[in-house]
Amino acid sequence: MAEKVTIGNCELWHGDALEVLPTVRMDALITDPPYSSGGAFRADRDKDTGKKYLGAHGKPPAVEIDFGGDSRDALGWHYWATLWMSRAFRNSRKGAVAIVFTDWRQLPNASNALQAAGYSWRGLGVWDKMNARPMSGRFMHQAEYFVWGTCGPLPWDFAAKALPGVFSIRAPSAGAREHQTEKPVQLMESLCEIVPVGHVICDPFMGSGTTGVAAVRMGRKFIGVEMNREYFDIACRRIDDAHRQGGLFAKVGAGDTAVQGDIFLPANADVTGLAPAQENDK
Repeated sequence: MAEKVTIGNCELWHGDALEVLPTVRMDALITDPPYSSGGAFRADRDKDTGKKYLGAHGKPPAVEIDFGGDSRDALGWHYWATLWMSRAFRNSRKGAVAIVFTDWRQLPNASNALQAAGYSWRGLGVWDKMNARPMSGRFMHQAEYFVWGTCGPLPWDFAAKALPGVFSIRAPSAGAREHQTEKPVQLMESLCEIVPVGHVICDPFMGSGTTGVAAVRMGRKFIGVEMNREYFDIACRRIDDAHRQGGLFAKVGAGDTAVQGDIFLPANADVTGLAPAQENDK
């Protein structure tokens, strides 16, 4: 059974995303799930993540905590991704944004799963990591991607600035990381800007909590889910630190409007405005 920890306006769950997602509702899905792309053969995919995902110059990542869910083949990953995206879609408010990170190998599957779950696919964005490992005679894999879409029409009822399609932000150095595939806080803060202040961002694969830290610093509410106990504890610490530093609403823009509302969906909750259930969530 999933365990819940509450820190300010953040609800953090230690458990399986497939179990927790049906119990919460959200205004945005922003997540970096396991890609399951580190290896062409079963023997490669079954390796520990620390051995699959090498750091700069071929050195293993500084973080020795491996994460699970990264050994699926392409078909299995597509089915699994469709399942959890469908459950997120069911409990997303109309107009909710979905942003899902992927790499070049899983990019077609990510966009297909997003649409199979019920979201309207809006396009993709690029994260230029700027410090990728050189590969002699080959193009460097210095970019990761995110597919994004919305739960129905995209609302234009808040003063949001135009956001870029390419984010050139250096990846965290090996010594500064607390997760093997950690994204920069600055990158996640930039993505949070597409969500109105006070709205709920959900990351069902929060890892070490970077999306949660960004949400706190940008004045958004946050729901995070993480299966790995060690990473869950790290995420709780980082998000608590961000909250204690007074980040909540610290970066509210002039055109932003804060809203109130319950994060969780109780059994007797009014579900007006939630997206309809999708047949592909079995």
